[in-house]
Amino acid sequence: MKKINTRFGEVEYDPDNLLHFPAGLIGLPNLRHFVVMPNKKQGPLFWIQSVDDPDIAFVLTDPTNFFLEYQLTPEDSERQMLHLGKDDDCYILSVVTVPADQKITLNLAAPILFAPKSNRAIQVIIENSSYSSKTPLPQ
Repeated sequence: MKKINTRFGEVEYDPDNLLHFPAGLIGLPNLRHFVVMPNKKQGPLFWIQSVDDPDIAFVLTDPTNFFLEYQLTPEDSERQMLHLGKDDDCYILSVVTVPADQKITLNLAAPILFAPKSNRAIQVIIENSSYSSKTPLPQ
């Protein structure tokens, strides 16, 4: 087990259980290893904490909790990066932003594809779509 100091206090983690982003995140290519933080509250949101930079953490959610029609199928190159087999699960996640005015938005233009079997994830950009990086939650 290893430890890092974060906004959540001291976090202990097993390096073998890290969420791995082989290409980093968009705009943050050096952030490749994350701890999925235990969810202390019931609800659709959870945190991932960067091990590469303990000052950085993100709130994620399954966007289909809010946008039922939201779908994405990984392309062959994305499947390779995720080490996805033919029948392996792949989940779509979105980064959540909670600004000072509390008008929560989801980044539907650049979702995260997560393969639980390999514990790998990639962030992709959806081109030529009406989705926004700051899509407000439905009213």
